[in-house]
Amino acid sequence: MKKLFYLGVSLLVLFEIASVYFIMPMPGSQRMASIDFAYWLYTWRWAFRAIFAAMIVAGAPFAWRTQGREKFAVPALLVVGAAAVYVLNFQMAADRMFIAPKSVVMVPADQNKVDTSRLIVGIDINGQARAFPIQFIGYHHQVRDTVDGQPIMVSYCTVCRTGRVFSPVVDGHTESFRLVGMDHFNAMFEDRSTGSWWRQANGEAIAGPAKGKALTEIPSRQAKLSEWLVLYPNSLIMQADSSLRSNYSDSTGYETGKSRKPLTGTDTASWHNKSWVVGITVNGQSKAYDWNRLRHENCVNDVLGGKPIVLALASDKSSFFAFVRPSAATSFSVRNDSLVAGGTAYAFNGQGAAGALEPVNASQEFWHSWRTFQPATTRY
Repeated sequence: MKKLFYLGVSLLVLFEIASVYFIMPMPGSQRMASIDFAYWLYTWRWAFRAIFAAMIVAGAPFAWRTQGREKFAVPALLVVGAAAVYVLNFQMAADRMFIAPKSVVMVPADQNKVDTSRLIVGIDINGQARAFPIQFIGYHHQVRDTVDGQPIMVSYCTVCRTGRVFSPVVDGHTESFRLVGMDHFNAMFEDRSTGSWWRQANGEAIAGPAKGKALTEIPSRQAKLSEWLVLYPNSLIMQADSSLRSNYSDSTGYETGKSRKPLTGTDTASWHNKSWVVGITVNGQSKAYDWNRLRHENCVNDVLGGKPIVLALASDKSSFFAFVRPSAATSFSVRNDSLVAGGTAYAFNGQGAAGALEPVNASQEFWHSWRTFQPATTRY
């Protein structure tokens, strides 16, 4: 019976390690197609824990009766088991390492304290603009707000470099989410209602009762705050959560591509895992545009999904914008941070004397992320 004690402790520790291993960025874990197994472990976690705990309780008295020093292994192993449960379920829990903001403070430009050279994810809903600095949302992973009466979920995954804004409404109900881990290096959220896991890169539920459903994406843009405020001077800007200020990185290395960290660093060459691309999907067709080439050309006129589009880079070499071209014959160039075709000029918010250009959702992310979640993508 004493073997039952040792087996119970061993299995409990291994189970807790496995539960974390498959949903955290550990060696090899994010390259496996293991999400269904990981979710199965998660679903039955209390049943497994109860079985292993019963084994430990049943075998402990027999292990303790052992003569000599071996009996002292019993309390030592109990401490080890308890420590493993605590560390793996509390200290290493994703939503405890990356804490959701306790409050979201939005202020106008004249009250802003965020460096205007920082990158933001911006949205404009019916004339109400908001800017969410990557410095903050990259740590939180998700931030909730309400714009024009609509609830929104602003999300960011630094390991994929994916900024996405979604409507958190599922089946007519405004859902709550918590960060639970990652799959293929992309952040995953768990909904409160069903316990399903949702992928940040495309808003799709990939495990649980809601599997196959998807959140509605709200168009967003990535730009420097300075450029955004030129286009949307009345925009509100998210400020740091004062209670979590020490958790935010002051470094601009990630945003500028100078970081070389294994998970979040940038490869300056083209078409490597950590190279930057701008990904665009139109009418179900996806294409990746090399960031280095875009920085060289500044403006790309292309056709995707049967629509003529233009992708342009601002003079700050960080802010980019995509639109539908009025016609395939209309070829744009960039001049003084404006899109120009013939004698017609448009600002980077799409507004021009001849009317407004239709925006196209475009995202800057690591090449490994774009090709993983858009496997049919082509390259420009």
